[in-house]
Amino acid sequence: MNVMQTEALTINFGGLKAVDEVDFAIGDEVIGLIGPNGSGKTTFLNLVSGIYKPTGGKIVFEQRDITGAGPDVVRQKGIARTFQTNRLCLNLSVMDNILLGLYSRQKATWWQAILQPARCRREMARDIDDGLAILHHFNPALVARAYEPVTAIPLIDRRRIEIARAIVGRPRLLLLDEPTAGLNAEETGQIIGDIGRIRQQDHRISMIIIEHDMAVISSICQRVVVLNAGRKIADDCFGEVCKNEQVRRAYLGG
Repeated sequence: MNVMQTEALTINFGGLKAVDEVDFAIGDEVIGLIGPNGSGKTTFLNLVSGIYKPTGGKIVFEQRDITGAGPDVVRQKGIARTFQTNRLCLNLSVMDNILLGLYSRQKATWWQAILQPARCRREMARDIDDGLAILHHFNPALVARAYEPVTAIPLIDRRRIEIARAIVGRPRLLLLDEPTAGLNAEETGQIIGDIGRIRQQDHRISMIIIEHDMAVISSICQRVVVLNAGRKIADDCFGEVCKNEQVRRAYLGG
């Protein structure tokens, strides 16, 4: 059974079809989403995560139509994401950033914070424990720095914090937009290991990963989908996609 699928998903920006009738399906797996610059990869994730509303087509998540739902609704239903550029709140601590990922799971309301403060403190203590556990999964040294400002944290650990913020709410589908952007080869290898351990600990988390580094795609992804000029041109295992003539032309030209 598919975790998420799109049917003829389309979005126009003026006369440009940035995503053009894309049929896509993901089950319990990790899929790499690749293509030349401007091919529609990030726009596709923006549609799935509710940032953009499609011009046409449908998005179905766990057999429910979520087409046109906003980012808050999509997150509550179980889709989380990271972005290519850093979206951490730099004036907040590491832990504060992690806790932002739990807003969709928190039960306490504002009036309970006033009338039932003990309940709210228990929920906050549980959330902090969850956040510390996830930080330890990525880098045990981050636990000791949980209350330091994000500005004091190196880039690779900021990437880890962004992923931790996305998974702390236990999503069913995780969208990663270039998680290794700006990292060197050694750091990229560490992030590959981090992502692999996420799947080892929770096989229910399916992933779509946008990456330009083919070493990342080949080592993590069971399947690869290729976009070019907004259209899907290939959907297969990494080895077969590399031999696809349409893919070669898209990357290398005629």
